[in-house]
Parts: sequence; structure tokens; C-alpha cells
Amino acid sequence: MIVQEFKAFIARGNVMDLAVGVIIGAAFGKIVSSLTDDILMPAIGLITGGIDFSNRFLIISPIPASYKGGLADYAALKKAGVAMIGYGSFITAIVNFLILAFVIFLLVRTAHKLLPAHQQPGAPSEVELLAQIRDELRTRPQATAPATPGKKSARPKAAS
Repeated sequence: MIVQEFKAFIARGNVMDLAVGVIIGAAFGKIVSSLTDDILMPAIGLITGGIDFSNRFLIISPIPASYKGGLADYAALKKAGVAMIGYGSFITAIVNFLILAFVIFLLVRTAHKLLPAHQQPGAPSEVELLAQIRDELRTRPQATAPATPGKKSARPKAAS
């Protein structure tokens, strides 16, 4: 029984679309990371005087006496257990995020232009409103009595 429910859940179009979106998003994230790490950050480093952002960090704990490497080797210091703030990696992650956010913005903007405009959720159309009025009138009991032939209705006359 639960297997059948699971199959029905997976077979829904929304779940499949979401799975495809996640896979494509992960692949696109790798492309953006490569763009940032291999193209943009070296160019920014060149503009800023050769700064390599991937190796920018602050040492916040004492270096062990057994450490033999250089003080500029982030990977070796990290392996030795030195506590550091790797702000260069953080800057790179921010650039990655900004690129992804901008591309998603462009995709959503393009999709909104291509897709037909639709009403706000919860706002019924004129046809739906008229159908609701018709249905309401059908459910109300008739309040008028049948007219008797030859008898005038007793309506009050307007004052002159």
C-alpha cells in the first residue's frame, strides 16, 4: 500500500520536474564555481595587484611547534589543525552566489515575459463570479406569489 502511494507520488509531474531542476541546478552550480574560481577571481586578483583570494586567511590560533610548512600555505596550516578564518574562500562563495542569483533572476524575468499573464490566485474571473451568482439565485426559494389573472397588483402610489 505505501509502495503504491510512493509510486503515485513519484509519478506526479511536479516531483519529476523538481528532480530534473535539482540535477540541472547542481551541474550549473559547478559551471558557476568554475567560472568564479578559474576565470573571475584570477582576473580580480590581477586587477587588485595579484591577490589570490583562494589563499587569503587570518590565523587565529597558535601554530604547533611541530609544523614545518610555510605560513602562507592555507591547506598545510589547515591540515596541521591551525584555526583560521578563510575570508578568501568566503569572498569566492559570495561571488558564486551573486552570479547564480543574477542568472536565476534573468531566467525568471524571461519566463514571466514568455508565459501568458494569469490572474492573481484567489481572484475569480467575471465568468466565475457570474456562475456563482447564478448558482446562488438557483438555490434561493422563490419569494413571489403567482399572479392572479385580472387582478391588479397592490403597489403603493408615489406621493405627488
